[in-house]
Amino acid sequence: MLTKEQIAKRIAREVEHGQYINLGIGIPTLVANYIPSHLDVVLQSENGLLGIGPFPKEADVDPDLINAGKQTITMLPGSAIFDSAQSFAMIRGGHVHLTILGAMEVSEHGDIANWKIPGKMVKGMGGAMDLVASAKHIIVAMQHCSKDGQSKLLPSCSLPLTGIRCVKKIVTDLAVLEIDPAGGFVLLERAPGVTVEEIKSKTAGKLIINGEIPEMTFD
Repeated sequence: MLTKEQIAKRIAREVEHGQYINLGIGIPTLVANYIPSHLDVVLQSENGLLGIGPFPKEADVDPDLINAGKQTITMLPGSAIFDSAQSFAMIRGGHVHLTILGAMEVSEHGDIANWKIPGKMVKGMGGAMDLVASAKHIIVAMQHCSKDGQSKLLPSCSLPLTGIRCVKKIVTDLAVLEIDPAGGFVLLERAPGVTVEEIKSKTAGKLIINGEIPEMTFD
């Protein structure tokens, strides 16, 4: 199975030149460390930062520079700092090309649940609702199964939804999948050493398998 860093590294291969990208809390923030140097992209954080660089080395940490997950970050030349109103104007205005989010559940129709577990106290949905409603492309980074072994890729989400029919692609510790417009998880790649049968057994939603499924590479 893939580590969190490997999930982030695989997602970084989906990044395209010229994109404005929002990185959600958790695994998605790690993507900043793996974006190919030849690509000119701009990373946005919903708390008011544009032009985020890789995570800082210990000697370079500035406690005043944090992302939406309260992690310290670096800023690239030409970066900008602004208030949340401007940040969400960018998001709601459709200026973010790609959003990378974590999730607790994803349905076979592309619904996402990533903000609330019943019975647990939370402050609210945060910016996730705006991001999934406004971004042009959404990739989810997540574990394939919960800690008790239950699939997180489902026929329909059981947790409160963040967005409906919005997810396009998913990278888990087992596989890369995309959502079929008619419904279903299309298996594109499998993690090194992971079999198609294992992915089948751990996917509760409809799994679509077309031909031979290659292993992921990280070159």
